Amino acid sequence: MLQLVIPAYNEAERLPRTLRELRRHLADRTRIPGGVEVLVVDNASTDATAAVARAADCAIMPVRVVPCAERGKGAAVAAGIAASDAELVGFMDADGATDLAAIDEAWRLLVLDADVAIGSRSLAESVVDARHSLARDLGARAYRRLARRLVPGIGDTQCGFKVLRGDLARSVCAEMGATGFAFDVELLARCQRRGARVTEFPVAWTDVPGSTFVPARHGTQSFRELAQIARRLRVVPATGSVPVSVRPAAGVGASLEQPALAALGGVG
Repeated sequence: MLQLVIPAYNEAERLPRTLRELRRHLADRTRIPGGVEVLVVDNASTDATAAVARAADCAIMPVRVVPCAERGKGAAVAAGIAASDAELVGFMDADGATDLAAIDEAWRLLVLDADVAIGSRSLAESVVDARHSLARDLGARAYRRLARRLVPGIGDTQCGFKVLRGDLARSVCAEMGATGFAFDVELLARCQRRGARVTEFPVAWTDVPGSTFVPARHGTQSFRELAQIARRLRVVPATGSVPVSVRPAAGVGASLEQPALAALGGVG
């Protein structure tokens, strides 16, 4: 079985469409033998997010609402993973930006030999429809440069679609410190340090309006969180082999603060 975690903060408007498309995909296209259960994490929403999620519950797509009072995408994903018990656990964004064909591709890769399968917009085969602004592009490039020092070999840490072996996901999330948008970086870094096999695969990704990410506020916070991750990983010894190289699957506006740069300077 695959359990999909969807972190949701005030997503009553965008979540219904995502859940409808997900239900349609599971009914018509997916071939995952054990089925898929959706865990919508209500991240202290003040709208009808929880009610919308409960209304989507059905036989073909069981939906469970997991409460999370601590604000932050990372905190919400960790709460959902902690509430999971399936052999495979993944998470996706409430806006449905990643084409749902990623579900079946990620499942296929984990059935083969991957421990972690992540959607990646950086691969040549990916199709990306994104809004562009100079400030956002510069911030994203700087973030990627720093993130790669923590997760060498991974081209795209922030695509919102990832699937992991359940036992690995739950074990790693129990150690996590990041609660914001840099959560993905710490998750992947800890998986690498355990010697996990991480595979990136291409996706079709569309930039959906209405994101809760505000570059002026969350951008600076994300860089600061990268610095905190770097400090945590320096003092916690690796439990597995050296980080594995990431193998692409076949066929398929924030300022840089000095504390963040200083913390990341000795990593890599």
